Amino acid sequence: MTYDLPKIRGTYRKNAELKTWFDVGGPAEIMFRPADVNDLQDFLKNRPRDISLNIIGAGSNVIISDEGVKGVTVRLPGTFAKISHDILPGGEFIRAGAAALCGNVALYSRNSALAGLEFFSGVPGSVGGAIAMNAGCYGSDISQNLISATALDFEGNFHEIKNSEFHFFYRGSELAKKFIFVEGLFKLTKSTVEEVTKKISELSQQRENAQPIRTKTGGSTFKNPPEKRAWELIDEAGCRGKIIGDAQISEKHCNFMINRGKARARDLIDLGNEVKKLVKEKSGVDLEWEIKILK
Repeated sequence: MTYDLPKIRGTYRKNAELKTWFDVGGPAEIMFRPADVNDLQDFLKNRPRDISLNIIGAGSNVIISDEGVKGVTVRLPGTFAKISHDILPGGEFIRAGAAALCGNVALYSRNSALAGLEFFSGVPGSVGGAIAMNAGCYGSDISQNLISATALDFEGNFHEIKNSEFHFFYRGSELAKKFIFVEGLFKLTKSTVEEVTKKISELSQQRENAQPIRTKTGGSTFKNPPEKRAWELIDEAGCRGKIIGDAQISEKHCNFMINRGKARARDLIDLGNEVKKLVKEKSGVDLEWEIKILK
């Protein structure tokens, strides 16, 4: 299909490869990488309104369908990955662009002797996606440290959104689907490099011990329901190690799916849906996908 796309300073690519952590899926019909935030704004203001639009970050919690993604997929380049340290009235803050990897923000915080974002070392993916899904681990999440976020709506208007306006809940917020987040401002506390390093090391070791991080995997497959942790429900339903095609429920942590080497996106999706069905039959709990499926 031919689209009448606006002129931009960044790049359009047809049939562009969409690499995700699972290493599955087809191409983007059109990939748009904006030169900067103003280029993104101009695109949003002038794009055809009948074209589908998807936003993808580092691809850590995404399954791309084998057929690929229709329309325009926006992927923010390195110009959106800047990290800076501000001393403002009220304390010490870090500004992080949406394309900055959460792990890099944790390391920047460590090098600045600032505490509060150590848990970012255990959050796969980038800041924009983390804000959108209220990402977190080991008892911490975005809502506890985010002061505000700069965002564009899908008409190209800028917004400065305060924490209280998000109405955050577990792994989400009321605003997640209404904006493209381009930067976050986070409150931290003064510490020492040694203390922050120690905390990051402890969390990293905990993650290494518990999760299949050295395989082709994503983040948690399902959100934890109120009743019980998702992995416990999956385990009780007999799904630990379950295989469809070359996709498998991890033996190490059964709320993670892994690509054993040659899995297709359909294998992963079918496996996740089979787990949902078996958990529902066993416990009556309807698990909700935490991983996003794009097609």
